Amino acid sequence: MNFGERRELSVLADSGENMINFYGYINGVLTQCDAPSVGCWVSVVDPTPQEVRELIEDYGLDSGFVKSALDEEESSRIEREDDQTLVIIDTPVSAIDDDKTKNFYTLPMGIIITDEYVFTISIRETQIISEATRGGIRNLRPDFKTGFVLQLLLRISALFLTYLKQIDKISSAAEQELHDAMKNELLMQLLALEKSLVYFSTSLKANEATIEKIFRGRVIKLYDEDQDLLEDVLIEMKQAIEMASIYTGILSSMMDGFSSIISNNQSIVMWRLTIVTIILQIPNIMFAFYGINTNDIPFNHTWVALSLTALLTGVTAFALLKWKKKNK
Repeated sequence: MNFGERRELSVLADSGENMINFYGYINGVLTQCDAPSVGCWVSVVDPTPQEVRELIEDYGLDSGFVKSALDEEESSRIEREDDQTLVIIDTPVSAIDDDKTKNFYTLPMGIIITDEYVFTISIRETQIISEATRGGIRNLRPDFKTGFVLQLLLRISALFLTYLKQIDKISSAAEQELHDAMKNELLMQLLALEKSLVYFSTSLKANEATIEKIFRGRVIKLYDEDQDLLEDVLIEMKQAIEMASIYTGILSSMMDGFSSIISNNQSIVMWRLTIVTIILQIPNIMFAFYGINTNDIPFNHTWVALSLTALLTGVTAFALLKWKKKNK
């Protein structure tokens, strides 16, 4: 049985949706194909155990490479084994939690280069894969394997920059609400952004190390036309690292200021409640005093009691407010 027959049987045997798709550069356009051909891109997203076996047995991929590409905790690196090259690169992802808090994190994507194909393997669909399959990345030619990988890396670097700008906008919007904030929603959002920046900084530095290894040209063969593209990737990655570092410092300062403002607002509320409580105690004391069952209290008249109560209440409120203004 040849490869094509094994592939056909495998597809027929799989009752679910097949997550192994093929794309070739046909007539100047990246086009999805029904079967693999030399120089095509094989996109693998969240493969089933049967599809993982198919990648190893039918396509001859290194089992360790495939498992590494599907490991959510795998860090960015580049490795070569026999005639195959593995590039693990961290890609940025955004998501909104149930409490409507926006989070940013990273997921590894494996790129395996063989003599015939270039594979991308990821545990779930990401924006990078979606854009690539829709033709949203220009000059993405899988038949030029090195250029294909560099175009993906360039788009990943640009997406990091895009998400960093989103983080900056969200934190700036939160800053505008700080003076009125007494709830935890904004604090939770800023905590999520701070956590996201930690993920981004760690992944970007690992990605930079991987790209620098590629730049040395010892693992992946580089052509003259790839040099400028690779330099662009490095520039974008370094810029993203610098932006992540700057935003981390800004966000850390904002968190300190945010906590202080919340504490101060709570203190103001407690002070106002205290003033109201003291003022309300004066009528209670006066009415309790005049409510004693005796006729010996001087000025034992209703209008006198009300007048004294109003006078003492006003004097007390004026004194408390003046003291508060003086001690601001």
